[in-house]
Amino acid sequence: MMKTRLKWVEAVSFLAESGSGHAVLMDGAPEGGGRNLGPRPMELVLMGTVGCSTYDVIHILKKGRADVRDCVVDVDADRAETDPKVFTRIHMHFTVTGRGLKPEQVERAIKLSAEKYCSASIMLAKTAEITHDFVIVEAD
Repeated sequence: MMKTRLKWVEAVSFLAESGSGHAVLMDGAPEGGGRNLGPRPMELVLMGTVGCSTYDVIHILKKGRADVRDCVVDVDADRAETDPKVFTRIHMHFTVTGRGLKPEQVERAIKLSAEKYCSASIMLAKTAEITHDFVIVEAD
């Protein structure tokens, strides 16, 4: 079971504390009554999703003994224009750096994450079209 606790700070600022004892401040934009002190809640959903997926990809590559050295993921997403403003499209572009990485290894890791392991992206795929692509950079 996971737990979290959220405390309203002021206006549209909230302090969330995870069950593992980590805290994050969420806030809104000034035009929405916030002071822009932290990410928006939906930004955290997107960041958590890409974190989940990237964790899987690196884990799968390392488990397959791939010499992966770095992974950066750039994400573009669209949300519905009306409430509830769910994600409707999410694209993840992986830049995977390593030595001798094979495209089929990276593609397989991304596919396994998307279809089997990443609970966050699998959940968001109920409302969003999620796509992925990747490039491989050879490490020095």
